[in-house]
Amino acid sequence: MKRLSIAAMVLVAACTPQQQQPVTAAIARPAPDEATPTGIIYLCDGRKEVTVVYARNRASVTYGDRTWRLEYQPTGQGFRYADSSFEWSGRDEAVALKPIAGTPVAFNCRPTRRT
Repeated sequence: MKRLSIAAMVLVAACTPQQQQPVTAAIARPAPDEATPTGIIYLCDGRKEVTVVYARNRASVTYGDRTWRLEYQPTGQGFRYADSSFEWSGRDEAVALKPIAGTPVAFNCRPTRRT
């Protein structure tokens, strides 16, 4: 009788739908001095998409039909790539593309996939 109840519990457990957690792998930004180009596509608020290729202390940032070639700028926290007019900066996975003195054109950007 014990064997039957154990077998029944195993069958019930096997048939019970398991709620699976979605698999999400963090997409890490490469080190600023990494020589191998690494492309990452970011999805920002408003479903805006920004494509960035990182290599050798530079980031080539494309949004819409514009591309900025930005230089790495050391910061105390987070990261920053900038030129004289625009910057790509943030912390962790929340990033923004904005004019140096102005409102972000793409914000709350999160990496979605590599290119």
